[in-house]
Amino acid sequence: MQHHLVTGQTLEFLDNPLRAPWQDCVRIDSAGAVRIEGGKIAEIGPAAALRAAHPALPVTDMGDALLLPGFVDAHAHYPQTAMIASWGKRLIDWLNSYTFPEELRFADPDYAAKIAARYFDLTLAHGTTTVCAYSTVHPASVEAFFTEAQARGLRALTGKTCMDRNAPEGLTDTAQSAYDDSKRLLEAWHGVDRLSYVITPRFSPTSTREQLSALGALYGEHPDCLMQTHISEQTDEIAWVAELFPEARDYLDTYEAAGLLGPTGLFGHAIHLMAREVDRLAETGAAVVHCPTSNTFIGSGLFDMAGLAPRLPVGLATDTGGGSSFSMLRTMAAAYEIGQLRGTAVHPAQLLWLATAGSAEALHLGDRIGRLAPGMEADLIALDLASTPAISQRYAEADDLWEAVFPTIMMGDDRAIAGVWIAGDRRI
Repeated sequence: MQHHLVTGQTLEFLDNPLRAPWQDCVRIDSAGAVRIEGGKIAEIGPAAALRAAHPALPVTDMGDALLLPGFVDAHAHYPQTAMIASWGKRLIDWLNSYTFPEELRFADPDYAAKIAARYFDLTLAHGTTTVCAYSTVHPASVEAFFTEAQARGLRALTGKTCMDRNAPEGLTDTAQSAYDDSKRLLEAWHGVDRLSYVITPRFSPTSTREQLSALGALYGEHPDCLMQTHISEQTDEIAWVAELFPEARDYLDTYEAAGLLGPTGLFGHAIHLMAREVDRLAETGAAVVHCPTSNTFIGSGLFDMAGLAPRLPVGLATDTGGGSSFSMLRTMAAAYEIGQLRGTAVHPAQLLWLATAGSAEALHLGDRIGRLAPGMEADLIALDLASTPAISQRYAEADDLWEAVFPTIMMGDDRAIAGVWIAGDRRI
């Protein structure tokens, strides 16, 4: 449906509520509407006014559901879909026991295609309309992800995961093949429809200096691409990096020395950063991504939202399958819980920002997705704020929108997703 209205409660972000008082950053209309035309948001306003101005338009009335931008997952591993929620170990053991054996299966293009389809079924059911994912070392895993996303009309990002050491045979490449494969895939897919290629060294322990430098060269040749990797997830990982790179000042320096630190850099986890690392990330404009369900599930630590968000772009992510849920609602709940453990409460407005506009800005897509605003792509969701008996009875006692939405953040799941629109077309 190319031109229509969707009515419900609308929430617009006017500014970043992690850097300004949240009360000044939001605009709420309890009887609002979104006018969609040509796959984009054409207008936001009171439902009565938009109905009167466009009396012939079809209307989808979502009642009291909260209309939001589709959730944006800024860091995920789609090849880990089938082994999500594997019994807990520390990061390195977990990779060797679960992740690497599963990723070996992606040498089979048919298996990669099957998991890509399953992954997007699951994420869309949970209201996630944009994902930035890691693929595997196999080019076919990138092609499967992009092919499935393209068929669904999704905005999606991924890259071939590059590793040339400390990984099983069958999951390693070389410095040269990492460069060559990544360049070929980039040239074939980047900017096609709603797809973006992301240069993807897994993390410094699984790449030699030569491979990191080769990917740094590719990054320098394509500054419009994102570069994604991991940093400072666990303390034993940081110690391992220090052993492997004794010349480096810190973990971030292993990337900086290779030309992989830039304004479109995307660094997952970033729990145990040193002061110099925070300063350099801030100077370059690179983003960090908070993966709270993963950080608690694997026992990594507590992300410092209060310390980092005022200085750095921060995205939010499920980190499936290290993260134990495909749901950005569950991810927001975990971010709230980690904030509580650090003594810093995160307001529902801030949580919703992180899951939408914050992640979009981290991905350098904030001018296209992540907010309800004219000109933005019409990826949006309708959130049922009374989707289960437990949530409904709390919702009935709410005094304002924030009290109404917070139970869904804390207890909601795919049942709360009452509608999903991709480029203006309803999918759920």
